[in-house]
Amino acid sequence: MTDMTAESFDVVVIGGGPAGATAAADLAMEGRRVLLIDRGDRIKPCGGAIPPRLIRDFAIPEEVLCTRIGAARAVAPSGRSVVMAVQDSAPGAYVGMVDRAFFDPWLRDRARRAGALVRTGRFTGFERIEDGRLRVTYRDGRSGPERQVDTALLIGADGARSEVARQTLPREKSRYVFAYHEIVRSPQAGRGDFAPDCCDVVYRGDVSPDFYGWVFPHGDTTSIGAGSAHKGFGLRSSVARLRAESGLDCCETVRREGAPIPLRPLRRWDDGRNVLLVGDAAGVVAPASGEGIYYAMLCRRMGAHAAATALATGDMRELAGARRAFMAEHGKVFRILGIMQAVWYRNDWLRERFVSLCRDRDVQRLTWIAYCEKQLVRAQHTAHARLLVKNAANVVAGWLGGGALRRPAMMAKPAGEGEHR
Repeated sequence: MTDMTAESFDVVVIGGGPAGATAAADLAMEGRRVLLIDRGDRIKPCGGAIPPRLIRDFAIPEEVLCTRIGAARAVAPSGRSVVMAVQDSAPGAYVGMVDRAFFDPWLRDRARRAGALVRTGRFTGFERIEDGRLRVTYRDGRSGPERQVDTALLIGADGARSEVARQTLPREKSRYVFAYHEIVRSPQAGRGDFAPDCCDVVYRGDVSPDFYGWVFPHGDTTSIGAGSAHKGFGLRSSVARLRAESGLDCCETVRREGAPIPLRPLRRWDDGRNVLLVGDAAGVVAPASGEGIYYAMLCRRMGAHAAATALATGDMRELAGARRAFMAEHGKVFRILGIMQAVWYRNDWLRERFVSLCRDRDVQRLTWIAYCEKQLVRAQHTAHARLLVKNAANVVAGWLGGGALRRPAMMAKPAGEGEHR
């Protein structure tokens, strides 16, 4: 029987990042009694780039942004670089930059203002009780006593290695990139190659054998990081090289962070009863780019809708609709990005060809439009036909060309676009 002394909620959300905090806010605004539990002691390593569509769709105010970025610079193994200006391809568009140390607490505060109860705590487990509800156990604060609450529905938004997922769903063999970055005080504009309005993405084998490195300006601070799925690869030494090569090694280090980042959506996001995963816990981070904030927040919207429907109808099978809706809208994008990463990140020869391809105006235009609006660009048949021929030629040349390029002693500028692992 239910312990009458335990607090009772419609939904308990574990994890207060972009997915969990926005799911809690959505459900609270619908009148549901929501408890959001966040550890409060973790900042995810993240380049912090968010597209215009996210800013628009999720009502992110200007004051939450650290800065606006107008271009990205792709850096090849040879040191050659390509600058891709946003407005040249998508007039009026820009890339918003956020710092997760401030962005995530703002999202949790928005959930609180919407009516959710927000607490600092660490999820430890749950059990099913006689009335079909769940009894959730969490440790109050960082090391306080254990507490229990009852809920009709549990949402796991607790990251790539989700404890909710571990206790709920069969284990899946997932691929992760481990990301590490250092946040430093930004230098004055004009120092070295540092550009406060340009994100650098470094495609070089010694920076990452299978992903990339980045330098992302955040206004007063800058994120310098790299990611790799190769166990044992020295991410700290890689980031140290990026800092030195970009003239940021003398800048004050504000903090250092590392975490695994999933690169493939899980096959199941729910247990068929009353547990649902969203965000990194569900594996919704884009391959190749590692972009996760937009997809996490979109996933939470679909998850919140499925949860609200399940609560309203009493049919918990509605939870499966969250994954179906997400994959119908973005499954093709994830498949294409996965193929792109598998093809172009294999060695420095192919990375060089990839950056060379980025010089093409059609590539830049279609890339920025797709990034800003988060959808594949249709009705661009001539441009797509040209890209297909160029892609095929570059891939064949890369496979036939084989070996890795020799890296020059100094690279023009390292940096990256970045997120995670």
